[in-house]
Amino acid sequence: MPQTKFLLDESEIPTHWYNVVADMPNRPAPPLGPDGKPIGPEALTAIFPMSLIEQEMSAERWIPIPEKVREIYQLWRPSPLFRAHRLEAALGTPAKIYYKYEGVSPAGSHKVNTSVAQAYYNAEAGIKRIATETGAGQWGCSMALAGQMFGLDVRVYMVKVSYGQKPYRRSMMQTWGAEVFASPSMETHSGRAALAEDPDNPGSLGLAISEAVEDAASRADTNYALGSVLNHVILHQTVIGLEAKKQFEKAGDYPDMIFAPCGGGSNFGGAAFPFFADKAAGKNVRLVAVEPASCPTLTRGHYAYDFGDTAKLTPMMLMYTLGHDFMPPGIHAGGLRYHGDSALVSQLYHEKLLEAVAVHQLATFKAGVTFARAEGIIPAPESNHAIAACIDEALRCKESGEPKTLFFNLSGHGHFDMAAYDSYFSGKLEDFAYPEEAIKAALERLPKVG
Repeated sequence: MPQTKFLLDESEIPTHWYNVVADMPNRPAPPLGPDGKPIGPEALTAIFPMSLIEQEMSAERWIPIPEKVREIYQLWRPSPLFRAHRLEAALGTPAKIYYKYEGVSPAGSHKVNTSVAQAYYNAEAGIKRIATETGAGQWGCSMALAGQMFGLDVRVYMVKVSYGQKPYRRSMMQTWGAEVFASPSMETHSGRAALAEDPDNPGSLGLAISEAVEDAASRADTNYALGSVLNHVILHQTVIGLEAKKQFEKAGDYPDMIFAPCGGGSNFGGAAFPFFADKAAGKNVRLVAVEPASCPTLTRGHYAYDFGDTAKLTPMMLMYTLGHDFMPPGIHAGGLRYHGDSALVSQLYHEKLLEAVAVHQLATFKAGVTFARAEGIIPAPESNHAIAACIDEALRCKESGEPKTLFFNLSGHGHFDMAAYDSYFSGKLEDFAYPEEAIKAALERLPKVG
C-alpha cells in the first residue's frame, strides 16, 4: 500500500522556533505609539513579560524552545502529515495533496502551540492571571488549557456572535477553569461603551482585544495573551512548518504550493514561514494565504499603520487593514474575523513574496464536506478556507495535467462547529461580500501617521 501517514518521533520535536525576520529582505517597520513615534520594549511591559517582548523584537533566526514547553508539546507533537490519496482520487487530479493535521492537540487546534509557550513565560515572570480574547473559541480553549497547566487564572472575552454559535467551546474553556464573558461585556469600559452605542453589537476580535488589554493593564498580577498577529505568536507556531519539512523529507517530496487559513496570520505563518527560508534561498515555492471574502484584509485592505484593537489601546502596526473599527459579518469561521493582519505577513505580501486569495463561505463548507467524505476528518470552518483553495488548485491541475505537490494546514477539527455544518446542509448559510463603500468608510478612519 502507498504511504498515507508520515510520522516523526517525539525526539524530533523542534528544539528551536524559526524567526522569519532573519530572512526577510527588509527589516520590519517598527510599531508606533499614540504620538506616532516608534516605541521601545518598555512600552509593552504593562501587558507582556520581557521574555516575550524580546522575542517580539528579535531578528535572531533561531529561538530556543524551553524544555518544559517541549515536554508539554509531547502530548500531541509531532503532529502527523497525511498524503490525501482518497481526496486526490475523488477529485481525479494528478496533483499530490498533503495536509498537516493540528486537530490532534487536546484543544483541537494549532493554537496550543503558542498558548503553552505564553503561559510558560508568564508563569516564569511571576504573573498569576491572563486576560485574553477569542473569536471562534479555539484560542480561548488553548489559553484556558495552558493556564491550567501552569497554574494561571484565565479570563476570556469571547466575541458575542461566536459565544452564541459555539457554546461547547465555551464549555471547554470552563472545564479547564477559565472565566468566559461574551464581548462586548459590562466588565470593561470598552465593552460598556460599545453596548451603549449598540446594545445588539455582535462583537469583533478588535473589540474583544480592547476588553482584554484594558483588563490586563488594570491589574498588576495580570498580563495579556494574544492568539495571533504578533511576531512572537507566529514564531511559536513555526513548529508546524518545521515538522512538515522533516516529514516531506521522509516522503521524498516537497510542496510546490502551500495553503493556510489567514485571519491574523499565525496559522499561515506557522505553516508557511519555515518554507519561506527555502524561498529566500532560491527555492521555487508559492505560499498562499487564504482569507474569507467577508473579511478580505489582504486582498481588499489598505497597507497602513493602524491599531490592533477597536478602542485604540494597542500600539499601531504597519499592516494590511480594513480599519480598526471594521465590523465583519457573523460568519462561522470566527477565527478569521479580524480587521488586520500580522505585520510580518503584511510586509511580505506587500513585497509580493506571498500570495493571498479570498474565498466565500459556501465554497469553504462545500470543500470541507468534500474533504470529510474522502479523508474522514471533519475540519474546522477556518481550515475549510485552505482546503477550498487547495481543491481549486488541484482541479486546475486536473485541467492542465500538471502533477503539482500541494500542501495545506488542517489547523483544527470541526467537532464543535457542527451547528455551522447544520446551517450549511439546511441552506441557511449565505455568502457575504463586504461592500466596497463600507470598507472605504472604515479606512477613512485610519490614524493619521507621518
